[in-house]
Amino acid sequence: MVRFEKVTKAYGPLVVLDSLDLDIAPDEKVAIIGPSGSGKTTVLRMLMTLERINDGVIYVDGEPLTHMEKNGQLVPADQRHLRRMRGKIGMVFQHFNLFPHMTAIKNCMEAPVTVLGLSKAEARERAAELLEMVGLGDKLDHYPSQLSGGQQQRVAIARALAMRPKIMLFDEVTSALDPELVGEVLNVIRKLGTEHNLTMLMVTHQMGFAKEFADRVCFFYGGRIVEEGKPDELFSAPENERTRQFLSAVLEAT
Repeated sequence: MVRFEKVTKAYGPLVVLDSLDLDIAPDEKVAIIGPSGSGKTTVLRMLMTLERINDGVIYVDGEPLTHMEKNGQLVPADQRHLRRMRGKIGMVFQHFNLFPHMTAIKNCMEAPVTVLGLSKAEARERAAELLEMVGLGDKLDHYPSQLSGGQQQRVAIARALAMRPKIMLFDEVTSALDPELVGEVLNVIRKLGTEHNLTMLMVTHQMGFAKEFADRVCFFYGGRIVEEGKPDELFSAPENERTRQFLSAVLEAT
């Protein structure tokens, strides 16, 4: 469903992703862990085409994302191609990024109406269904300022799902929340994973959740995947010294 083929991203002399190879199967749930500055969030930003890559190719659902075919050659993608491909991907950010002047339901209706061309009635029905699914069926007409951080993040998840993506990206979605609100957001992600056919990539510091939820964990360091494997194996017996140091520090802190 997702393939990074020798993908490099650099800002001047700083290499953030170093010739990254990564394959993710349909419906696979992958947790990305690692220290700050290791390139984790850049992987998600590349998939959302928020950052241009310097080298390599990213494929989504069997098609090049960052490039397109022209006369039998791969050339950099134009805006039309990027827009079409982006429609397959939903992203939930660390900070909720809701429109403050719109109610919860309007936040979830906006993109389906303006981007997908759904009628307002259709978009409203879809949005109400999704808000119900994330446990906010009674908050449809609340503005973001009237919702807790956990509730706002759940609206953000419903909003991403309203576009019917095949792939969902979660970037540190609980790190801006008070500890007691973390569980309610993780429960929604857990529910998505079990009830919907979605490929999911999650950058997270919640090691317990990564261990329980993910099919595979990738440890990033220095813009590369240093170690990857099934959560039980990677957390209980990491083979790489850098992975061991990181897990020891993180698990000690929690």
